[in-house]
Amino acid sequence: MKNIDMDGSVARSFSLFLLRIFIGWHLLFEGLIKVMDPSWTAHGFLKGSKWIFSDFFLMIANNSALLGIVDLLNQWGLVLIGLALFIGVFTRIAAISGVVLLMLYYVCMPPFMGLDYASTTEGSYMIVNKNLIEVAALLILSLFSAGEHFGLDLLRRRRTGKLAF
Repeated sequence: MKNIDMDGSVARSFSLFLLRIFIGWHLLFEGLIKVMDPSWTAHGFLKGSKWIFSDFFLMIANNSALLGIVDLLNQWGLVLIGLALFIGVFTRIAAISGVVLLMLYYVCMPPFMGLDYASTTEGSYMIVNKNLIEVAALLILSLFSAGEHFGLDLLRRRRTGKLAF
């Protein structure tokens, strides 16, 4: 491996690799915990929404059929996005999917002053919380083809000659 990326920066490649596997692990673990807990539901989280789309989130929380679909999408979305990031396959699709999912979390319960939530969150935030930080990191991963840095997307590119998704 003469050059790992366009400018030969091993440090950049390793940094993107670490960022990708750390976020991948976080999302994968969050998803697995939800999948393994038969009583887990997004109901309480959705019910706690107080911002611009709160009516939409409350409608989902109050409709058992929709809530069941959202629960499954959330659980398995986290697992699949996390796994794809962790092993570096379809990284761009996984990163963009992660951005969408995390922005839904953010819009449902943004850390704005004056919005009091029944559930507690760790820390004290104003505007920027862990969801927004991970969104920014996932955008970076999607822009720099992070799966090609010590990931399975690199093998795909070498085999097909095409950019990974």
